[in-house]
Amino acid sequence: MSTLRRARDRFKAHPLTLDAVISAAVLLCMISSAFAAPDGDHGVDWGARPPDALSLLLMVLAAVALVLRRRSALAVLAFTGVLALVECVTGDPRAPVAMTTVIALYTVASTTDRATTWRVGLLTMTVLTAAAMAAGPLPWYAQENLALVAWTGIGATAGDAVRSHRAYVRAIRERAERAERTREEEARRRVAEERLRIARELHDVVAHHIALVNVQAGVVAHVMDRRPDQAKEALAHVREASRSALDELRATVGLLRQSDDPAAPTEPASGLGRLDELAGTFRSAGLPVQVARTDQDTELPAAVDLAAYRIVQEALTNAQKHAGTGAKAEVSVVRVGPNIEVSVLDDGAGATWATGSGGGHGLLGMRERVSALGGTLTTGPRYGGGFRVHAILPVQARAGAERKPV
Repeated sequence: MSTLRRARDRFKAHPLTLDAVISAAVLLCMISSAFAAPDGDHGVDWGARPPDALSLLLMVLAAVALVLRRRSALAVLAFTGVLALVECVTGDPRAPVAMTTVIALYTVASTTDRATTWRVGLLTMTVLTAAAMAAGPLPWYAQENLALVAWTGIGATAGDAVRSHRAYVRAIRERAERAERTREEEARRRVAEERLRIARELHDVVAHHIALVNVQAGVVAHVMDRRPDQAKEALAHVREASRSALDELRATVGLLRQSDDPAAPTEPASGLGRLDELAGTFRSAGLPVQVARTDQDTELPAAVDLAAYRIVQEALTNAQKHAGTGAKAEVSVVRVGPNIEVSVLDDGAGATWATGSGGGHGLLGMRERVSALGGTLTTGPRYGGGFRVHAILPVQARAGAERKPV
């Protein structure tokens, strides 16, 4: 079996060699058929009707032409058709030169379209059969004349069937390759989205608490010697902020580790239910925050609830870092029709924090969260000083957003 496979691979690599072998085999078959008389006294009589020199020449030329059938199928068909036509008219007894025409017709049908096969096949069948019936040495109703119709039809039909099968196999292969490429692209897209989600979540968790720790550490350094009681209070806030950061990091990392567990939670615990607690951490860090809500009776999808919380957290963190001393912030959460609107305002002097070098990835993360849920985000300086962050989130999150956390 391995020998046959090696021979097949060798012939595929050198198709001209295969065509030469086929041509030699066809020539041998034609010469053998030309020397045989099928209606002898004792069955087939070999050598009973030797072909003349012209018939031998026509068979050799037709067989040699088959070597080039893959390179120029139509030209080889025309050449072998002319040789077969000459043999049909002059051969007595007739030699089977038409065999090469059938093979050339098969090649044309297997390498061209169906319309060309029909036209060329009918033309070949009609010309050869009409010439043999009208000008050949045999009666028009002879079996050899009618056989030309059958053999040319078989050659064209077989070639068309092979072409259709090749096209079907090629289409299946292309479809499989396209599906594989689609799967790979989808896998790469999901990996990129997951990396972005992890980076955004870690940024929101770490940036908020580290900013608070930084503020409280500055307070400790400022009042350590003169007001130790206030320094102890600031250190307590540092400890609380660092503990909260560790808890949220632990929850986030736990989610990543349990991503394949269907019983694992799909969102961190943060949400608008902890909004007052969040505002309290900023108040303890020296940023007065007022909270106004009219959405207490609204049940939000987990993705929307988390996104709203993270937007408020990031906006207040930036206000804490950039608004300046003495700034105040206002947070409002309002249900308006099918949407929930979240606004964070500050009256500080750092109105350009979002567009300057200090903006970091905070605004980008907000926009990605809002876009993933099909909402809109508006940010910019306020008239008279300060900065405004306004997000509109649909209460009914899109199906895609509900399946993957933002």
